[in-house]
Parts: sequence; structure tokens; C-alpha cells
Amino acid sequence: MGWQLSDAVEEFLSVAGEFLRAERARNTVALTVAETLRVDPSQYSSPLLGWFTAGGISGAFLQTPPFPAFLTAMSDEAAVLLAGELAAVRPDLPGINAEEDAAWTFARVWRDRTGKDATVLRRHRLFRLGELSWPDPRPDGAARLATAADRDLLLAWLQAFDSEAGTQTAQDKGKAIDSRLGYGGLTIWEAGGLPVALAGVTRAAGGMVRVGPVYTPPQWRGRGYGGAATSAVSQAALDEGIAEVLLYTDLANPTSNALYQRLGYRPVEDRIVLTFG
Repeated sequence: MGWQLSDAVEEFLSVAGEFLRAERARNTVALTVAETLRVDPSQYSSPLLGWFTAGGISGAFLQTPPFPAFLTAMSDEAAVLLAGELAAVRPDLPGINAEEDAAWTFARVWRDRTGKDATVLRRHRLFRLGELSWPDPRPDGAARLATAADRDLLLAWLQAFDSEAGTQTAQDKGKAIDSRLGYGGLTIWEAGGLPVALAGVTRAAGGMVRVGPVYTPPQWRGRGYGGAATSAVSQAALDEGIAEVLLYTDLANPTSNALYQRLGYRPVEDRIVLTFG
């Protein structure tokens, strides 16, 4: 019984893949990041992955700097032991993304081992698409896949999105955009010949995708463009046979939470992101 750590994504998926796919919606981040590591390992440096065994796999985590570690559902015992393991091998861990109980159990041990307190960065809600309902009335314009010619615009918009959402990291934004362009992961809504909104999707993994980010520049807000872009990428995923279309919202943003529910998204679970130090 205990944690096994690895930097090899193929080993991680071989051992823990079935456990992750059993609740693929709740484990969407681990599955999509692992798929990106498998297909395009240049997107992330120094990955650390792990699984907890207690009569079978009963927990897993994944961390790629500079992002918080994503923890699956796990017992208090597993969270305690994981905090001890990571304090020894990754004491500069910036934070964790976990269910509330596991998060605070981990944080108490982390403080004891490292002296670093935990602060709530944000609370997330995971949504799953039920029956898609486009904005009514549907705004003018149409969706198109972003291309390399849009790269400068995409870079500016995604930097603005991170600034507004408070999600800035040291990740190479240009590299991330190039990766998304490579699989059609960014869609622009155009109206009157002008780009007015953006919606992205992750790589398909385990029969699901996750929508995001969704961004509308301030001058185009209030016209339904963000909802239309979200609907467009959601419909495209359904048309491709994706079984589960998911997205996360910031619980501090009632506007986006209400919008996505009007589009047909339904709550699955809440998670908390803690930052250390």
C-alpha cells in the first residue's frame, strides 16, 4: 500500500488509466494533461505523476510546473501520505487542485512539513453538457476554426483572459496556442467580418473534451458572442461523437455560471484550488 511516483506518462496511463477513466468527468484534467504529455510532451516540463495502491488503485495525481497538482478523489490517508511524499521531492509545489476534504487534509500536512500555509486561490465547479441549447436569440455571425494567421490575436486575448481571471503562470502561451492550433482546439466567433469571441477545447481523451478558455473582449460583451462560441465548440464535439463535453467555472463569477447552465450544462462537482506560501 502507498504512493508510486513516476515521470513516465505511458506508465501512469498503463497503471492508473482504468481508474481515471472510471470517472472520466471528475478526472478530466488528469486525463487531458496526460494525453497532451503523451502526444506532445514538449508542452510541459518536469511532469510528476503518481498513483495510490490500497487493494487496487484508489487515488492518483499529476503535476506539471508551474501548475498546481491535480488530485483525484482520495481517502484522507492517501492525502496525508501524498503530502509527505511531495514535500520531500517537490517542496516548491505551487498548490493543489482537489476536492475540499482532501485539499485541506493535504494542506495541514504540507504546513507541518514545509512551514507553508495554504490560501484559497479559487473555487471551481465542473459542469457536464446535457442537451445543448444555443443562445436565443442567436447572435449574428458564425464560428470558424482559428488558424496560424490568428496567432497574435489569440496571444493577446489569452493573456487578457489570464489577467482578468487571475490565472497567470509562467507557461509559454505561444507554445500552448501552437499546440491547440495543431488539433483545431481554438474557435473564433466572427460578426460583421470581425473576430469578437473565442472558445477553446482540450484534446479528446477517454471519450471527453473540456471547453475553455472562453473569452470575449470588453467591447463585444453583452451581445451573446461568448455563449455562441461556447455552443459552437460544444456542438462540434458532439458532432465528432464525443460522449462527454465538460467545462469548469469560477464560482466567484455568477455570470458565467448562469450562462453555461442556460446552454445546457449541469453541475457535477465542486473543487478548490489552494496555493502555498
